Amino acid sequence: MRDWHKSSYSGNEGHCVEVAEGAVTGVRDTQNRELGHLDVPAAEWTALISAVR
Repeated sequence: MRDWHKSSYSGNEGHCVEVAEGAVTGVRDTQNRELGHLDVPAAEWTALISAVR
């Protein structure tokens, strides 16, 4: 079972992303959890976050 939490990069406007961090980072839309999630290697997730800062 994954430990999902709201991303600190999500705003308070209702457009939220949840992440489950680990060797593979899971990413999902809080408003559409039933649609599944995207798995991203942790190094790629870190690179993405660094690039958008």
